[in-house]
Amino acid sequence: MFLSEFSIKRPVVTVVITLALMVFGWFALKDLKTNQTPDVQPPVLLVSIPYPGASPETVEREVLNRIEDSLASISGIRDIRSYARDSFATIVVIFEFDKNLIEAAQEIRDAIATVRDKLPTEMKEPYLRRLDPTAQPVMNIALSSTEVSATELSRLAEDVIARELRTVPGVAQVELNGEQIREMTVLLRSAAMREANVSVAEVLNALRAQNLAAPVGRVESDLAEQSIRLLGRLQDVRDFESVIVKTRGDAAVRLGQIARIEDGHAEQRSFSLLNGEPSVGLQVTKSREASTVSVTDELLAQIDALKPRLPAGVAVKIVFNEGQFVRSSLNNVIEALTLGAGLTILTVFIFLNSWRSTVITALALPTSVLAAFIAVWVSGFTLNFMTLLGLSLAIGVLIDDAIVVRENIVRHMEMGKDAITASREGTAEIGLAVMATTFAIIAVFIPVAFMDGMSGQWFKPFGLTVATSVLVSLFISFSLDPMLSAYWGDNHGAQPHTSRIGKTLERFNRWFDRQAEGYSRVIDWALHHRLSMWGLALGALLGAFVMIATQSVGSSFLPDSDNGGMQIEVTAPAGSSLAYTRIKAEQAAAMARELPEVNYTQTTVGTDGNVSKAEIYIDLVDQDQRDRRAKEIAAELRASISTLIGAEFNVTDDLNNGGQKPLQIQFRGPDSRKLTELVTAFMLQLRQVPGAVDVGLSTQEAKPELQVNIDRGLASSLGISMSDAATALRVAFAGVEIGDWVDPTGETRNVSVRLAPEDRVAAEDLETLPIIT
Repeated sequence: MFLSEFSIKRPVVTVVITLALMVFGWFALKDLKTNQTPDVQPPVLLVSIPYPGASPETVEREVLNRIEDSLASISGIRDIRSYARDSFATIVVIFEFDKNLIEAAQEIRDAIATVRDKLPTEMKEPYLRRLDPTAQPVMNIALSSTEVSATELSRLAEDVIARELRTVPGVAQVELNGEQIREMTVLLRSAAMREANVSVAEVLNALRAQNLAAPVGRVESDLAEQSIRLLGRLQDVRDFESVIVKTRGDAAVRLGQIARIEDGHAEQRSFSLLNGEPSVGLQVTKSREASTVSVTDELLAQIDALKPRLPAGVAVKIVFNEGQFVRSSLNNVIEALTLGAGLTILTVFIFLNSWRSTVITALALPTSVLAAFIAVWVSGFTLNFMTLLGLSLAIGVLIDDAIVVRENIVRHMEMGKDAITASREGTAEIGLAVMATTFAIIAVFIPVAFMDGMSGQWFKPFGLTVATSVLVSLFISFSLDPMLSAYWGDNHGAQPHTSRIGKTLERFNRWFDRQAEGYSRVIDWALHHRLSMWGLALGALLGAFVMIATQSVGSSFLPDSDNGGMQIEVTAPAGSSLAYTRIKAEQAAAMARELPEVNYTQTTVGTDGNVSKAEIYIDLVDQDQRDRRAKEIAAELRASISTLIGAEFNVTDDLNNGGQKPLQIQFRGPDSRKLTELVTAFMLQLRQVPGAVDVGLSTQEAKPELQVNIDRGLASSLGISMSDAATALRVAFAGVEIGDWVDPTGETRNVSVRLAPEDRVAAEDLETLPIIT
């Protein structure tokens, strides 16, 4: 063969090429980003639409229905899914895989623009983002203290820790949970407004007019120029209290007479609890192209550098670190791969009974593995469990070609040929058979790299890694192996083995040859009973299909894993307050902390902007310190919290899928009430299925609401329009941001206006709100 002939004639070139493959493969490996899963890019765009104060029914009627109709004309859409929540709408647009998402995003913006004039004016502008399965928090941090106030703790979390963490390379987003956002709050007193005959609109107009700073021009002389800026910002609580809202003759109504001004914090819509104690949570999300391990290592180093700058009594707790789990998982795969390679080499040594032959054949392993990383790096893949799975699967195949070539060369040497002749003729003799075997393996795995859809994106690194490594092993078998056999091989046929190990292996090989005679008799029987062998083969094939059809063997996209954590999702009844949801979530968290395998719990109340939902992350001790797996612990916890009432609790023991349930069923129909009846009946049947747990709905019942009916005739006679009423009610009960101010630390904060808490607790408070004078 040309390759073996060239390698034997040019040994230096062969060695240089082999070393180059190993060196370049090593540098490619060092440059690969390390993640848990492959970089999957689904063709999905998310449209998020804030609509403050609107109920889910209103969101569906006034926003979703109109936008969905405009999106239907876009080409390449496979499915559209819409979700209406309290004050928020989400539209999930799923495209075909060949759709250009940059063009698709612009088409969605254009479609929304065509119906923007039909959408509510109170609705905020929609924003688009691409769905990224890897955009999950890689690290959760909890900041707690028994000596620092909650407001100061929130300031430290935002202005010190979050600001520094955002500068870490690879960090895309740092979100806070349970923080208290400092603001200047104007709390209107309904009774005082009625006595002073002041409306909500007059308060807003006064604040807009008197809390203003703006450039107003410039002063020019012959040789100089100066700009002019009006400094009209209100500085502190006293300035806000002195704002004149209305004048009646010589009397002036000031803001302090009809409102309580507080330099405090915005109304909390979320809580963060660490082991039941208040804290501020930080969730760090990495950018798509960043390495999970590298980012988390940088984050840990940054947090260690920040700790000395924090006040005494402030504790920083790393609640969740995905980088640690990714490193542990990949190390386990690497250990298994190394062990497999070691056992393979040991097996070769036992049967060939030659350390030189073992070295010659074993060189195919590191060369093929490292060269495979070159292909992974060139293709833009990451080092994840799919690429390592491919190497683990191929580790035994990589050395096969080298063993066959080396064994045949040894056979020719035993026939009395010199090393060079034996290497040349032995390689050429079985070259075609070795190539056929290798290309048959490649023919199996190459199509995997060209699969379509999500599965294709998952398995492309797997197929490419196996195919590349096997091709390189074929190259090594036809180049390095014959060259080393020609110049460095054993002198077979000369002296027998004299060492104890050599004699022991010779006796083992003679024993094995005797056992092989029994195998020969089995082969002889099979060749003379062809119908029986056909029957056995077809029976095994049909048996495999029967096992799959009868679900005797379970199936899933990803294997079950124990990553040292669990999660409880808490859903309180619709209309529940933040405080009620906190109580129910803490009841479940307290039960979790009673388990001996639990380290701590972190509870986030008010997830996804919904005060009736909460998530509890449960950290478990290391696997070597517990006897039970996460699935067994979750079963006990599920049984414990089943005694709780007043909310729905779902326990998840495998967080590989982002904490989502492995089986999700969608029901669609035009009548929401009929749909609810069907789904409820189906849920009762699902709960009877063996093994089904935590069966629940993704939606909640309609939130209770108070409906305001305006007497149009009386309102018209008083000069009040529907817009005046809506504005006054929204400002009073939902609150509105009416500008900003600069706090003593130099940070710009919001100015919010709303009714005082004691004036918005009952339906009667709606009736006493002044609308217009």
